[in-house]
Amino acid sequence: MNKKIQKAINDQIQAEFESAHAYLAMSLLCNDKSLPGCAHWLKSQWQEETGHALKLVEHVHSRGGSVTLKNITVEQPKWTNVEGLFKTVLRHEQAITISINKLYELALAEKDYPLQILLQWFINEQVEEEGSVQAILDRIALAGEAGASLLFLDRQLGERA
Repeated sequence: MNKKIQKAINDQIQAEFESAHAYLAMSLLCNDKSLPGCAHWLKSQWQEETGHALKLVEHVHSRGGSVTLKNITVEQPKWTNVEGLFKTVLRHEQAITISINKLYELALAEKDYPLQILLQWFINEQVEEEGSVQAILDRIALAGEAGASLLFLDRQLGERA
């Protein structure tokens, strides 16, 4: 694995761990606001993002590369309503999609075929991630987030496996 690819993967690993950290912070905020279902959904995202980072770590190591972790630098998320929270989540997922796509473009340019194959999985995963968040936002737009609607959405998000 060349140094340019190794650095780019290390940057993506960092982005995935920062993503995980942001989701955990959002989960804790939801717990503070008595939204256990939202907290559960976001904690599941935290676990997924950590898994994504580890998948990249394993790829680097399996190819004789080295991984260097940096400090996590994520601002504490702030939001006033659930719609705002999930809009933040969607923007975050869109940023990760852009990052994955740039890494894929580099893999193409550098003719790194093993990385291209791995990144196809990530590209599909990002389509799923953005779609699931958009579906939540669509439900909020239809039902609102006041009273029973918010409680129903929270309960539904808590059912995520």
